[in-house]
Amino acid sequence: MEFKRKSSIASIVLLTLLGCTSQDASVNTAPATQPVAEVRQAVADDPYLWLEEVEGEQALAWVKGQNSRTLAQLQADPVYADLEAKALDIVNASERIPYGSIRNGKVYNFWQDATNVRGLWRRTTLESYGTDQPEWETIVDFDAFAKAEGKNWVYKGADCYTAKDISNYKCLVSLSDGGKDAVTVREFDLSSKQFLDDGFTLPEAKSGAEWIDYNTLLVTTDWGGDGSTLTESRYPSVVKRWTRGTPLEEAETLFSANKTDVGAFPFTLDRDDGTKVEGVVVAPTFFTREYYIFSGADVVQLPLPAQSDLVGLYEEQLFFTVKQDWTVTVDGVDTTYNTGSLLAMPFVVSSEITQATLPEVVFEPNARQAIEGVSMTKGQILMTLSDNVVGKVFAITKGQSGWVSKQLDLPANGTLSVSFADPDEDTVFVNYEGFLTPDSLMSYSASTGKVTTLKSLPSWFDADDLVVEQKQVESKDGTMIPFFVIHKKGIKHDGKTPTLLYGYGGFQISMRPNYSGLRGKLWLERGGAFVLANIRGGGEFGPKWHQAGLKTKRQVIYDDFIAVGEWLIDHKLTSPEHLGIQGGSNGGLLMGVMLTQRPDLWNAVIVQVPLLDMLRFHLLLAGASWVGEYGSPDVPEEREWLEAMSPYHNFDAGTAYPEPFFVTSTKDDRVHPGHARKMAKLFEASGKPFLYYENIDGGHSAAANQQETARRVALEFTYLTEKLMAK
Repeated sequence: MEFKRKSSIASIVLLTLLGCTSQDASVNTAPATQPVAEVRQAVADDPYLWLEEVEGEQALAWVKGQNSRTLAQLQADPVYADLEAKALDIVNASERIPYGSIRNGKVYNFWQDATNVRGLWRRTTLESYGTDQPEWETIVDFDAFAKAEGKNWVYKGADCYTAKDISNYKCLVSLSDGGKDAVTVREFDLSSKQFLDDGFTLPEAKSGAEWIDYNTLLVTTDWGGDGSTLTESRYPSVVKRWTRGTPLEEAETLFSANKTDVGAFPFTLDRDDGTKVEGVVVAPTFFTREYYIFSGADVVQLPLPAQSDLVGLYEEQLFFTVKQDWTVTVDGVDTTYNTGSLLAMPFVVSSEITQATLPEVVFEPNARQAIEGVSMTKGQILMTLSDNVVGKVFAITKGQSGWVSKQLDLPANGTLSVSFADPDEDTVFVNYEGFLTPDSLMSYSASTGKVTTLKSLPSWFDADDLVVEQKQVESKDGTMIPFFVIHKKGIKHDGKTPTLLYGYGGFQISMRPNYSGLRGKLWLERGGAFVLANIRGGGEFGPKWHQAGLKTKRQVIYDDFIAVGEWLIDHKLTSPEHLGIQGGSNGGLLMGVMLTQRPDLWNAVIVQVPLLDMLRFHLLLAGASWVGEYGSPDVPEEREWLEAMSPYHNFDAGTAYPEPFFVTSTKDDRVHPGHARKMAKLFEASGKPFLYYENIDGGHSAAANQQETARRVALEFTYLTEKLMAK
């Protein structure tokens, strides 16, 4: 992450709540019919609550003991050293695409390798960037910076004010202690390449800040540092306007959300005349939004449906997507807009905004399509579409007879994503990749329509004898579930192929074809097969695909994953003895459920940064924000379902489980490491085999640098080798 790119306002919320992987959330505000105290007391008798003390002496002693045992076992395997060496070659290779953001003719990039472990923030000219050997200028060497300050700083991105009438560009740089979501924000001068002692500074918190002008910010943070201005989900609830040169505590309060909301996040909209509209998006739940703008002394709510994502302004039209069927009444006539559509309507700032005109339909996906993203470039709207899990990008403009969508001439049959677009820039960066096709970075000119390939990754594994197939299987309720299978050509369907099945299934996060040098080199090239399941709960086919598995309907997600596993066995691609599964975060919960519901189907289970105690998840870290996805333990009907599903509460000491591998991070301040710790402790107390590795740093990604990533991946594939290949 370099400059924060201007895409949908929804990304402000998503990036804050989800980060780079994937937790989603909402708070159910309905009153519980059973007293909350009784419900919480029912789970307070947990004998392993001491493992929830993240930095507790007893808990860390247990963690370090498990780490030592697991590392000793896996690193003693001769295959480990080879896998780690190959992983290090890939993650530290210079042959990586330096993804960047453009600002006024310069490309800004954050780069990590074996030498620059914490990374370099650097820049080059757009012309130089297009060459094989760009001439980079270092802005910040974070290894040197962290050493000088004696801090474990991890760079988390920069939001820069770079108006053309300002010569000395300033940035708000986010610094994380060890990889946590909470960051310290410090102002940085791009010209002098120095942090400003007297600039804008925010203490460690899950803060949000938006530039209004050179001297003014919209800010949400933990005002006062005592948590009193945070929601139950531990996100900020109060938005203030802060003027340069004044103390933070004197910032002007503009808006206060409810404690039961997930959080409040500031945003700005760029108008055609160069001015900004100030606003705040409130998330009553993770899946609902209320958009307010500040008009003078008034706070005015935009007339958008609860389940909608605001994109921004284009030609004074307000662009947004809807995640629910939405009926609008104008002059007594009802008009209904379908779930998943991209809409636009005139935008007028006033002390009162009403639904005076009907929105226009810009694009309406069909049943096998989903809008993956909408961004703005100079003179155009760009829409990324998933069409049966294959990517397409369209440029949208206003024609004489309405909105016109033109598909860009980009590679087909893979995943396309807009990695950079900005309303002030003509150049757009688009990335393409497939399971067997390395990433290519292309530039698209909005003014000329020209597409140019700038950079391509080398192949990190031999794909000549590999094949990709897209299959589908009927789930328990008759729904057809697609999945991808990658394996060697001409394999025997004798049930002996070592196979890794990956899934996520939540928060409308799509699982799409992607190129992984690590997976290819450490698994596919060695004869393993990989399967990616597009189960419900994700966003592959739009909001309805996700909503089909919300709360008490969630069993369909698990049935989908089981159906894919059974298909692999029934078609003799593999067998339970050679089938392993993997998932992280919400996918870690999926893995826990697969352990407890169908332990007979798998011989290896990698449970990464998981949720597992579903009766206490809402009490831990950001957990309260996820009850819109899972249901609330404080609501009796939902609690009954959660207890029946919760892996931690459905562990049976008398059941034969495959030996799982739990992976988490002490510094994860999104999903509490106590989930993995306590589930592993159940295995230990029952005398059942398990492996456990907790990275002391790393945050929700369980790795703070490339070396840690290489080690974690090598450990995981060593485990898979022992379980699935060595027979």
